[in-house]
Amino acid sequence: MIFFSKTTGGFYSESVHSGEQIPVDAVHITQEHHAELLAGQPMGLRISSDKDGYPILIEPPQLTAEQLIAIERSWRDSAVESVRWLRERHRDEVDSARPTTLTPAQSGELLDYVQALRDWPQSELFPDSQYRPEAPPWTAEHTY
Repeated sequence: MIFFSKTTGGFYSESVHSGEQIPVDAVHITQEHHAELLAGQPMGLRISSDKDGYPILIEPPQLTAEQLIAIERSWRDSAVESVRWLRERHRDEVDSARPTTLTPAQSGELLDYVQALRDWPQSELFPDSQYRPEAPPWTAEHTY
């Protein structure tokens, strides 16, 4: 038998948990219902409970403006870091008068992209992720 506890938000099985390990508020659910609940999670749904403590699937709460801003700033910082070495390698190659891996056009595109990333938080469209600055396609060949 499978149980769900509203207080812990967890599932318990008699085959795994002893009677004292199963919370007193746990309610019995079927194997089928348990499978339905688990199948909803990869689709973005969350397991919650109704007023009687039975598990149900719900839509996740909307992110706050502050959370969206934090997510986008973190993405932006990671994006800058992911191309930093490429920019630095190009500068080192130029400074040491060696042949450069990037063409002058690519170097300019890279600098434009990094500047767009820096400016992203000031954009009117920030923090809508569908309007993020896009890396030049060729950077995928040079980064990992």
